Amino acid sequence: MDYRDPQIAEIYDLANPRAEDIDFYVSLAGLRPCSVLDLGCGTGTLCCALAERGHRVTGVDPAAAMLAVARSKLHAEQVEWVESSAESYQAHRRFDLIVMTGHAFQILLTDADALAVLETMRSHLKERGRVAFETRNPRVDWVGEWAARPPLVRILPGGQLLETLEITGEHGEFISFQTCYRLPHVTMTTSTTLRFPTREHVEALIARSGLVVHDRDSNLITLCAECHEWRHHRRRPRLELKAGSRRRDRH
Repeated sequence: MDYRDPQIAEIYDLANPRAEDIDFYVSLAGLRPCSVLDLGCGTGTLCCALAERGHRVTGVDPAAAMLAVARSKLHAEQVEWVESSAESYQAHRRFDLIVMTGHAFQILLTDADALAVLETMRSHLKERGRVAFETRNPRVDWVGEWAARPPLVRILPGGQLLETLEITGEHGEFISFQTCYRLPHVTMTTSTTLRFPTREHVEALIARSGLVVHDRDSNLITLCAECHEWRHHRRRPRLELKAGSRRRDRH
């Protein structure tokens, strides 16, 4: 990942305005103020939306450049910003809601990394708290879909932004690609490798972490033809895997 570059962090934020999945995560926090931990918060769009609604929010990201953009946003002063990876984050408090959005779970390329993040979630979750994160459905032909995707064009204050994606590798659960951002006077490229674990494997990792999956029925575990990702939404002692929307995002 190249999001430690200040220019790329700024362009990423401009190229990724608020998406509809933000409303899903905001709804999980509810109407009454609660404490929320956002692991891999990026440029802080969700954190600031939650803070605007009166929630007590901590945003964690390993990229200082992303946090710098986040701190410039409206309501950012109400958020606690922490530069840390999700695996190593530690605090002496627990949260009502812990989220990992933008498919950030898929940049965890080993079981050890995924388990470390799930342990972070478990150890920082209140007794009646909830955890929500998302991962794309590996049954979808992502290589074919992304290869056929036309360039994304956005009109920004500094001119036209052209965003393209090129697949650079595919092996088993892993897909690598480059995202290119072309502006009138500069071109920037990021390189990414994502893991596409099965739902069953994710549930096994959740169980190994000490979290428990309950009520495994069709109303709670939803997988449909249109489903391009799963949202794992855990409210103790229950895990819900919800069909999610498609979005173009950091991961």
